[in-house]
Amino acid sequence: MDGDRRKRLAALRADIRRLERVAGPVRGRLSLGDPRLDSALGGGLPLGQWHEIGGEGTEAETGAAPAAFAARLAAALLARPDQRGRSAVWILRRDDLFPPGLAGLGLPADRLVGVCARDEDEALAVAEDALAAPGVGVVLAEVGAVDLTAGRRLQLACEARGGTGLMLLRRPFGGGTAAATTGGTAAATCWRVSPAASAPGPGGLGLGAPRWRLRLVRSRGGRTGDWRVEAGAGGDEGEADVAHPLRLVAELGDRDLAAPAALSAAG
Repeated sequence: MDGDRRKRLAALRADIRRLERVAGPVRGRLSLGDPRLDSALGGGLPLGQWHEIGGEGTEAETGAAPAAFAARLAAALLARPDQRGRSAVWILRRDDLFPPGLAGLGLPADRLVGVCARDEDEALAVAEDALAAPGVGVVLAEVGAVDLTAGRRLQLACEARGGTGLMLLRRPFGGGTAAATTGGTAAATCWRVSPAASAPGPGGLGLGAPRWRLRLVRSRGGRTGDWRVEAGAGGDEGEADVAHPLRLVAELGDRDLAAPAALSAAG
């Protein structure tokens, strides 16, 4: 029995060493706009690496909330001074991306390159090529899963030019395999995103900024977490505030989203 335990322990250590070898250097960090979010990531989202973003429930098929969250990250990354002149490449598996909606989230259409991939292998191959291409700051790719071999290739491509990859896990409509779990992933971070109810707009009319529930289920060098966030407030002319991509609304279990004065008035 002790021999079996030693073998299992040795295999586990080998797996850990293999995953550690996949990790590449951090090329700076992107602030998510709130120190509590940045703290869970060890100081912000690590750049020059790739990240896994998936949905929960129907979002695993539609991909709307994960795509919106990824667009906020990409917009904030491209707004950095060291990304001036660089573009975002979005690799699609379905022709359902809505560029005006991305512009509302801060991702400018003139810096966005769309590519339609025929299948999973082509999507990963194009992502790898795009990450290693000059002039590309961030690559967003819709894929079903990223195994350790593909993850290693993506990381090497990130290291070639310092690009950042956002892999959007998305399964086929009406079935297919679910998005990969985080048990064997080499991603720097793994997120699960689902929509949350927005607050009323100005004057109580319409809807306010988009809100999401974020679950950080893996963070290399950081810790996991669960938050409710909304897109950063717009500027004077309504543009998205890409310098502060997210605003923390509540942490998991904090259902008291209204201000105390509002609660007193309601009583």
